[in-house]
Amino acid sequence: MSPSGSPWSLSLVFLLGMASQGISCPSRCSCQYLEVNCTGQQLQEFPVDIPLDTRQLILAANNVSYLPPVELSFLADLVYLDCRKNLLGDDLDFTFIGVARLVYLDLSFNNLSQVTFSTFSHLLSLVVLKISDNPNLVAIEKDAFANNTWLRHLDVSRTGLTFLDTSTVRDLPNLRLLGLSDNLWHCNCSFLDFINWMMESDVHFPDADNITCYTPAGLRALRMPAAEAQLSFSCLTQLHKQDYVFLGLVGFCIFLAGTMAAWLAGVCAVIYEAHASKGEEEEEEEEEEDT
Repeated sequence: MSPSGSPWSLSLVFLLGMASQGISCPSRCSCQYLEVNCTGQQLQEFPVDIPLDTRQLILAANNVSYLPPVELSFLADLVYLDCRKNLLGDDLDFTFIGVARLVYLDLSFNNLSQVTFSTFSHLLSLVVLKISDNPNLVAIEKDAFANNTWLRHLDVSRTGLTFLDTSTVRDLPNLRLLGLSDNLWHCNCSFLDFINWMMESDVHFPDADNITCYTPAGLRALRMPAAEAQLSFSCLTQLHKQDYVFLGLVGFCIFLAGTMAAWLAGVCAVIYEAHASKGEEEEEEEEEEDT
């Protein structure tokens, strides 16, 4: 029997054939070792047949509008997920519950409208999060990143955000880079605390020249250092209409209390004088009776 027809050779060919059949790759995607790349393939849905040991999944530049949590949970070893330039939006809460090892997540250029605590709370290993270029993103909850303590790079540039609570980013111990440029920041007294944190923080802000106020009109296009100076003066030294109303009410209450106190004192004085004069009359009558 020739070597090529030996039982060992036949077994090896059989095993290799079985292995090749077991290696799956989604249609229109390219697969390498632990990586699946589906960039720019006009995909409408999340691809099927993704190898379960995939570590890096790239879905950039497609038309995917929904990430199925169950299918994602099968990719338990996933550490890198690139979904930029898709149609993802609305509700992403609990989407990433099964990919807790994820380190890198790019959701930029999508239709995200809000970020809640439940959106990324299960990504305990997340280091890089990009949610920039989501023009419909108008709200990030105060505790949205409370569980993402390893987060080092966060980008929320070019969104519809007008406000960001200071504690949302201040309480991230490993944060080193924060993208905030070209947003619709509303620079009022409530935003002053966030601006002060920016001025004092060691975090790096890329494209800092484009981190400017959008409203009010008097501060439009003003960079944060200049806005901080103006807001500190106007918010800490000047009174607003509601402050004048409050002071007016306090003054009125003081005036009313003083008037009531004076009236009570007057009533007490009259009663005391009446009582004293009555006592003197009784004493005079007693003296007259004695004489």
